[in-house]
Amino acid sequence: MCQMCRQDSIQKLGPSRRSLLGAAAATMGLLLAGAADAKEKAAPKPQNVLTPDASLKRLLKGNSRYVEGVAVRHDFRHEREALAGGQNPYAAILSCADSRIAPEYAFDSGRGDLFVCRVAGNFANPESIASLEYAVAELGTPLIFVLGHDKCGAIDATIKSLKDGTTLPGHLPSLVEALAPSVKAVSQQGGDTLANAIRQNVIDNVAKLRGAGPILSAAVEQGKLKVVGGIYRLRDGRVEMVG
Repeated sequence: MCQMCRQDSIQKLGPSRRSLLGAAAATMGLLLAGAADAKEKAAPKPQNVLTPDASLKRLLKGNSRYVEGVAVRHDFRHEREALAGGQNPYAAILSCADSRIAPEYAFDSGRGDLFVCRVAGNFANPESIASLEYAVAELGTPLIFVLGHDKCGAIDATIKSLKDGTTLPGHLPSLVEALAPSVKAVSQQGGDTLANAIRQNVIDNVAKLRGAGPILSAAVEQGKLKVVGGIYRLRDGRVEMVG
């Protein structure tokens, strides 16, 4: 084949090859979009696929129902079946381990709705941060709620330990160490030191989680995650937002 014929042949094939490549790219785009749609449709609880703001709104509506004593009836049998293959909680809760605090009840939520981490004093330690990172990065949870409560025994014990200069037995000093910064921050304020420290502890841990890199801080910056806090009132069960 002469050189001119070879060039003519390449020119004729060129557009066809480019067309094939373009078609392949378009097909791949459709496949990826389809996969994303399929992933969302495959969510065990599609109603839990929410924006951060919508998640907070739903959480607080659930608390209002709990306070009024008009909880939604949950179909636990079918929820168990739906969740056997996975989970997509719409909110994560960092709560105190106090037996009087039950986030699932306080926010009138069903199975698979809340990803709950509990520790006396509701503070963010490495283990709870790692757990919350998993909820956000792997489960797509759009909201973290730091839930303190009034009359917190862990914070009260910290106040007394710092005031008296005593060391608590066993592993309890680890709680004092974690909660001491919030207690010290309000030590010079007037009023109820315990109430002030409880509120400050929520504020401090919300800030800690918002800035926890690289996963949580990046999700907050991208608008995929909201981190907020509140205080649970033991007498009526109402959750009051803080900050």
